[in-house]
Amino acid sequence: MPTPRRTAAALAAVATSSVLLLSACGGGSGDADAAAGGPVELGVSLFGTFGYDEVGLFKEYEAQNPGVTIKYESTQGEDKYWPALQTRLASGSGVADVQGIEVARISDVVTNQPDQWTDLRDTPAADAVSRYIGWKEAAATTPDGAVLGLGTDIGPMGLCYRSDLLQQAGLPADPAALSAAMPDWNAFLALGERFKAAAPAGTAWHDSAGGLYNAIVSQQQQIYYNQGGDLVFDSNPAVRSAFDTAAHAGQSGLTAKLEQYVDPGWDQGFSSGSFATIACPSWMIGYIKGKAGDGGSGKWNVTSLPGGAGGNWGGAYLGIPQASKHKDEAAKLIAWLTAPEQQAKVFRAVGNFPSTTDAIASVADATDPYFDNAPIGKIFSESAKNAPVQILGPEDGVIKNAMVQALLSVETTGATPDAAWNTAVGNVKNQAG
Repeated sequence: MPTPRRTAAALAAVATSSVLLLSACGGGSGDADAAAGGPVELGVSLFGTFGYDEVGLFKEYEAQNPGVTIKYESTQGEDKYWPALQTRLASGSGVADVQGIEVARISDVVTNQPDQWTDLRDTPAADAVSRYIGWKEAAATTPDGAVLGLGTDIGPMGLCYRSDLLQQAGLPADPAALSAAMPDWNAFLALGERFKAAAPAGTAWHDSAGGLYNAIVSQQQQIYYNQGGDLVFDSNPAVRSAFDTAAHAGQSGLTAKLEQYVDPGWDQGFSSGSFATIACPSWMIGYIKGKAGDGGSGKWNVTSLPGGAGGNWGGAYLGIPQASKHKDEAAKLIAWLTAPEQQAKVFRAVGNFPSTTDAIASVADATDPYFDNAPIGKIFSESAKNAPVQILGPEDGVIKNAMVQALLSVETTGATPDAAWNTAVGNVKNQAG
């Protein structure tokens, strides 16, 4: 994949068969239908849990806009969603009117794909682009000023954990006490050793080495690229340190050796108790609720990252492919979905932390009864406030996936950390070179 250089946009931050719909692949008659007052079918294709369907926002929008029908599909794994979307974008068919863009992909969109996406300044969403925190809009803006996405959420970090499992192992289960017991990641791993010695067979301290790695690098400003747009992932000591820490956890038997979003055992683990802790960007709150179900209510809790550090993992955008035949109606929809009122509603229900300034202010006092009334507004607001402004690059998603796969090989095949690291570096250079 080509990697033209550019100055990386800064940010602090985070289900597909893409929809094959008449509105998105040639069967509709364009925005002329809406202008004439005719019915319009809008395809929306996302990944993971954006919260819109869970909160009922699609139905609410349809009720407010007679004649508009929303056809929604979501793919659980973004690593499957994005390659499929690239194939459809290249062919000019099969895309939905609204597509989700993960934050690790937005620089690729801005750098390599601007002609495949709609400049939202030329749509009814033009007035919406200025209501987000500054870096969110900047990351989706091309050097010539085209805005290719509206921000949905950001991914401030916490640590989610099974309080009942920690209690059984004799570890502190109160959020404040647990936070005090982990001043840094080494202390977090030391707690894991204590847990391993006391926990029942089949229960690991953490879900995966890959998840742990992503949490640690989420605290860095410079990760895979420097400010000049150069790849520095293989020479950045912070990346190697995060990799080695996560690999150590995997080698030491502190992880459940489960691949996030891929291994069925990972989904089952939220309710079965196969792992006690998981790195928890705010959007993970809704995922845990969905997988742990009613039986997990009151068992799960959330606290800050070790040392109370800030970090950001994930977040997303909504964009409109050039192939959409209903750009104006799609723009109205995404402007409404990402408005402060809707962002606040989604956070209170499923945990996706807002990216608009007004919504962020409105959720600071939010608590979540599912997580034992944890002050999620306070926890994630402080994490967002303390998080660095990260530097993004066009191959962020590729590099992240390579690191996660390499760490999985440490956990499941016994690969040494050095060998796994070298494999990851080689794979990235082959793909990004």
